Amino acid sequence: MPKLISKVRASSIVQRFSKLTAIRNAGKEVGDYSQAMRTFTTSNGHVGEPVSRSGQKQIVDALVLGERRRAVSLLYEFSLGNNKLSADDFASILQSCARLPDPLFVMETWKIMEEKEINISDKCYSLAVRALCKGGYLKEALSLMSIMGENTNCYSMLPIYNNFLAACYETQTLDYANECMDLMEHQMVGKNEITYAQLLKLAVLQQNLSAVHEIWKECSKFYSLSLLSLRKFIWSFTELRDLNSAHTALQQMVRLAFRENSYISRTAEGRFCDLRLDIPAPSSGNWSFIDVSLDTVGSSNFDMERQSLGSMETNTARKTLSASVVKLLRWSFNDVIHACAQVQNCDLAEQLMLQMQTLGLQPSGSTYDGFIRAIATTRGFSDGVEVLKVMQEKNIKPHDSTLAVLAVMCSRELELNLAEAFLDEMSKIHNLHPYNAFLEACDVLDRPERAVQILAKMKRLNLQPNIRTYELLFSLFGNVNAPYEEGNMLSQVDVAKRINTIEMDMMKNGIQHSHLSLRNVLKALGTEGMVKELIQYLRAAENRFSRYDTYMITPVYNTVLHSLVEAKESRMATQIFKSMVSSGVPPDAATYNIMIDGCSIVGCFRSALALISMMFRSGFNPQAVTLTGLLKILLRSEDFDGALELLNQGISEGIQLDLLLYNTIFQVAAEKGRIDVIELIVEHMHLQGVLPDPSTCSHVFAAYVDHGFYNTAMEALQVLSVRMIAGVDKDTDEKRTELENLILGEDSEDEPKILETFKDSKEYLTVALLQLRWCALLGYPVSWSPSDSQWARRLSSNLASTNGLL
Repeated sequence: MPKLISKVRASSIVQRFSKLTAIRNAGKEVGDYSQAMRTFTTSNGHVGEPVSRSGQKQIVDALVLGERRRAVSLLYEFSLGNNKLSADDFASILQSCARLPDPLFVMETWKIMEEKEINISDKCYSLAVRALCKGGYLKEALSLMSIMGENTNCYSMLPIYNNFLAACYETQTLDYANECMDLMEHQMVGKNEITYAQLLKLAVLQQNLSAVHEIWKECSKFYSLSLLSLRKFIWSFTELRDLNSAHTALQQMVRLAFRENSYISRTAEGRFCDLRLDIPAPSSGNWSFIDVSLDTVGSSNFDMERQSLGSMETNTARKTLSASVVKLLRWSFNDVIHACAQVQNCDLAEQLMLQMQTLGLQPSGSTYDGFIRAIATTRGFSDGVEVLKVMQEKNIKPHDSTLAVLAVMCSRELELNLAEAFLDEMSKIHNLHPYNAFLEACDVLDRPERAVQILAKMKRLNLQPNIRTYELLFSLFGNVNAPYEEGNMLSQVDVAKRINTIEMDMMKNGIQHSHLSLRNVLKALGTEGMVKELIQYLRAAENRFSRYDTYMITPVYNTVLHSLVEAKESRMATQIFKSMVSSGVPPDAATYNIMIDGCSIVGCFRSALALISMMFRSGFNPQAVTLTGLLKILLRSEDFDGALELLNQGISEGIQLDLLLYNTIFQVAAEKGRIDVIELIVEHMHLQGVLPDPSTCSHVFAAYVDHGFYNTAMEALQVLSVRMIAGVDKDTDEKRTELENLILGEDSEDEPKILETFKDSKEYLTVALLQLRWCALLGYPVSWSPSDSQWARRLSSNLASTNGLL
């Protein structure tokens, strides 16, 4: 567990502020200050005359105007000839430095104060430390704070330490925070609620939930927690996803707000503050949280009162809360509801929304933002849309972040119209993610025309694409032809133009190719059969990525090898594979499977076995796709016995056979008229629990028809179709009457009704229903029990006679 506090010897951090001279003299700006002083004395020829206190204002004005050289000269003139200066004479200067901030000018001022042996006040220390902290000079600020502890005139040191801890959080420098806390312990400064608030932020920065719990225990020991303190603890718990503790603290905050008088006010800057007397807690003598674990202070043992709100009179009049208290409560509810979204706990989010209504706290746009996220991520985007409608009825404008989340979720569900509608509602666009999600949905649905519309909208909004956008563009527009359609000269020219246009836009925006964008380009070129360009892009990828990360370049090689195998360029694929291995790029399982598939083109079983041997030596085991490649080689030579033996061997070695493998056998067996092989594989496939698909039905049906076995063909088609339906729709028994009406109906609208199932992405169900309908039209009755089929029983009996072996 990372440390929030590391013990450091106090002597290692207690350094005299006078050591800043070396830093002060280093760097251009400080050099300018020293040069300005020399210029001042030289130009006057003598020491300047004493000036009045109006000189302070002149120095401050010069600093505000950014005239540092003149400010240094005025400071030097102000200090010379005036031997009765006090700390108050420099307070306004240091205050200006803290406001700007200007830490270097503070160093110059401090040097003069030391030279004049001025008795420095608390205020001057505080302003100097604040200026150094705001300017990022934490080391120098820490050194100055160590001197303060030795100064008997300094009393109010705790605010200075709190300011330093705040600067550590802003600059994310935990080491200095640890040293500061050691110094506080050494000087017995103590802590107040502001200190604990800063420690909470540092614990969250370090993602240290144990430290947050320990801070809770120590703070509760010395203070009766205020609304502001509870608010900060709730924020810490939600940031670290401790929903249980956050919810418990929220309920305590609610009870405190309604049962006790609040002392919440606002500062001149508009920040909330507690008007209660804040007496610092004594130093505990132990600032380390390194021994704290979640097992001892986790949410299960969280030391809070766990009382329900039911004890409050929710239906009776209660005291009116101030606007400040209402805002604090609403913010805390929002934090917990947003945390519910992060951990996908929509039930608690609903409870909190109801509680807000009970308490009379009106949910804000931010509240609904978290609630919709919680609902949509667990129950789906449609429920989130319903909550959005409730917002609209209450005239609450949704945040852009809310619309973005719904747009992303609609895109994931491939609901392009809804997603685009939410994108249109967004007023201020700062995030490309919802647009990229929409483009990704267009890519899945192969709807490049919708992508063009959204790209035009992005251009109107001046949204600059990122690398993810370009990765999707190459995938969307890199291919001209329809799936399974070979490229031609015209399509290849079109693809080259598209790729060039996208790459020119990338260059204009200063974005370089990623591994994925290059792979998408290679896929596009491979699909169009553009082998020459494919190799050119591979060489470019080798020059850019190979020397940095050999494992990341492997998928790029796989894309090229797959494209070459698909293009029947086995010889070139072999050359690329050899070059890949010799250059030190490690092949993966996909690489070997692609090359084994390439061997099926030339029918070289020996080469395939050699690749399997290499595969084993590289630590990869054969998979179903490996067997498919080997089967293609055996089936090419019509070695069906060898293919069946290979299947048995694969099963004995625990390889899970897939549908692609079975369909590969069906296709060749149907072409060669091997009905005996088809029947064995159909039954074996059924026993293995692999569902048929339309290709399976087509191959089996065609094999019987080609040999004149028409009745058997129709019976087989029925059995396979019913198995498809049972596998896709688990509620077949409940919907049997509805399905039979679609299958047996004589209405001309019945087939369009069946096609409606495409909208639910159940293509297999649609094909199966149409096949059963055609069987019924030809006079073959529908049977929902495939085991009653004579054909199915015969296949089962035949395979049983071989003890399940093929």
